[in-house]
Amino acid sequence: MALPNNSAPGRLEALKPIAVVDIGSNSVRLVAYEGLSRALTPIYNDKVLCGIGRGVATSGKLNEEGVERALAALARFRVLCDNLEVEDVHVLATAAARDARNGKEFLAAATKAIGAPIELLSGERESQLAAMGVVSGFFEPDGVVGDLGGGSLELNEVHGDKLGKGVSLPLGGLALMDVSGRSPKKASKIVREALSNVKGLDYLNGRTFYAVGGTWRALARLHMHQRNYPLNVMHGYVIPRRDAEDFVALVERVNAEALVAIESVAAARRPLLAYGAIVLEEIIRKARPNEIIVSALGLREGLLLERLSRAERKIDPLIQAARDLNVLRSRAPQHGEDLCTWTDAFMASTHLDETKNDKRLRHAACLLADIGWRAHPDYRGEQSLNIIANAAFVAIDHPGRAYLALAASYRYLGFDLDVSPQWRMLASPRLLDRAQILGSAMRVGYAVSAAMPGVLPKTPLLCTKSKIILKLPSEFAPLASERLAGRLKQLARLIGREPEISIAS
Repeated sequence: MALPNNSAPGRLEALKPIAVVDIGSNSVRLVAYEGLSRALTPIYNDKVLCGIGRGVATSGKLNEEGVERALAALARFRVLCDNLEVEDVHVLATAAARDARNGKEFLAAATKAIGAPIELLSGERESQLAAMGVVSGFFEPDGVVGDLGGGSLELNEVHGDKLGKGVSLPLGGLALMDVSGRSPKKASKIVREALSNVKGLDYLNGRTFYAVGGTWRALARLHMHQRNYPLNVMHGYVIPRRDAEDFVALVERVNAEALVAIESVAAARRPLLAYGAIVLEEIIRKARPNEIIVSALGLREGLLLERLSRAERKIDPLIQAARDLNVLRSRAPQHGEDLCTWTDAFMASTHLDETKNDKRLRHAACLLADIGWRAHPDYRGEQSLNIIANAAFVAIDHPGRAYLALAASYRYLGFDLDVSPQWRMLASPRLLDRAQILGSAMRVGYAVSAAMPGVLPKTPLLCTKSKIILKLPSEFAPLASERLAGRLKQLARLIGREPEISIAS
């Protein structure tokens, strides 16, 4: 079937592409998104490590070679945005352009190169946008956000969608390398003195530190590869405090090139690892967070969250992303919505405890249950698991992601085949149990509905104290087959009930 030149069945038609360009002290990055939405989906991502902030702390001027690279990157990004048909381009500049004597001159040239106005962020606004990025990417975040760039460190407290005032400190990796004369020992002293009077860190004890920025992501990637971690998703990666303390001490002590899995970190970023480790070590020592969680979202996503209406900001990004995939990949998207309501009634009748987060995870799993239907029947479970495991979801931790992937796998495979032990390790015992129950319930639902809308509302699945009863209207009586009875029996065993298929007279 021939398609119009601009037709893209894999894209959401209602959205227009939008892009953000971030001119940082170390890198210049373009991210183009499918559209302005609560569930942002990148359609193009490009980065150049320019290092315009190298030497600013001592010379007061932007690095000349870095400026040339940055302007060339911006000119290229302009063409890419034209090719992507992005009409809405936002450009941000941070610490290096803010602090350098020739910053205004550079911004004028950069504006010409990118063909769009540039917002020069103050330190306080930079901290606000980084914190908003964390708000956009986590479910009910609580702790302190730290955004480490090449020129500065921004800190801001976050509780739900409430932010603190925020502070900015000249502790970026390039700045520290510069003022310390490449001496980690001297850099450590500088960091300790700078953080000694930061009151915001006093509120971090026992809470979460959200690490934003390329250097900290590189450290986390190194940690992930050294552990042979089964999930290659950076957002939401957790490092417990004691583990983080030992790891950053190792990075400070050992030459970067000697570290295990150092090839996972770009060569241009490796010299900054020790300085990122020094800053993180001092934050851990001073504030004693319970854990460090990596955020892949920051300034760019915070800026776009700011542009949404108050009502749009309250939309759950996980549910929105699952709903989008349901629309793009399912046989009948309304069936996913029916499945949410059908399992609502089922779960309420079981009297199993279900938290707010449990419910949203279940709804996401229902919306994603049919996204693998185009695969060969023997591989639909595997395909669904892989799509969900690696999807660009936010507002979900790694155990929650494992739950979604396992529920989809159980929905197709049942329990006859062993699901990947790596995924079972990521999910808690409680989430593993809920994934099995939901996957088994979905197997019953699909045997009745054939993934078509409007059927599940007529065929409720409810529990009494001793039974689990699937109610079928008389016109659906032929569905009461051995296959359906077997699936209901399997679910009944999981929740300790006796199965029954009830047909209305």
